[in-house]
Amino acid sequence: MEAEKKAKFKRKFHVQTGEESALACSNGFSENGVKARKRSTVTKVGPMPSDDQKVLEESVKRWKRIFLLVVAVTVHNIPEGLAVGVGFGAAGSSAHSTFESARNLALGIGIQNFPEGLAVSLPLRAAGFSKWKAFWYGQLSGLVEPVAGILGCVAVTLAQPILPYALAFAAGAMVYVVVVDIVPEAQSCKNGRLASWMTVIGFVVMMALDVGLG
Repeated sequence: MEAEKKAKFKRKFHVQTGEESALACSNGFSENGVKARKRSTVTKVGPMPSDDQKVLEESVKRWKRIFLLVVAVTVHNIPEGLAVGVGFGAAGSSAHSTFESARNLALGIGIQNFPEGLAVSLPLRAAGFSKWKAFWYGQLSGLVEPVAGILGCVAVTLAQPILPYALAFAAGAMVYVVVVDIVPEAQSCKNGRLASWMTVIGFVVMMALDVGLG
């Protein structure tokens, strides 16, 4: 009788034992967790970009890379011309500064200007420019070099003490721009390994020219 009274009391007032309470809490916790998980999976964080937006973003990125490459090549032609001008301006001033060394420097820089022009023209051609426009933009990127050469020659002629600083500036500027701009641009494409090997070959060719012509 006592057991029946307790059972009726529990059913009437929904009284649960410790095990039953723990089971109910666990069940409710798990069910609510599953429901919250389902709601979070179907909730949209924000609007997904459309195909047109993706195409526009890719186009902007491509033009930005092309612009930076053209600017980088154009800017680093300035210290190249400065180096050639300094070399010719200092010719005859010492045993190491000769016309032959300045000529070899100009020849080496002239040879490596060919791939630089291609680095400007080919991306423009791939972006939709005509052959002649891409060609002339490549030529224009190198027009700053003779101007800088004249300035370097005049500066050395008028102020011989700036020669070491001018050469250091030219070398440092060329190395900096190549490492910061040209190398990352070459490695960003699928032919990164080919670009690395061509860089090594280029250094070997330049060293051979330096030894052979020096």
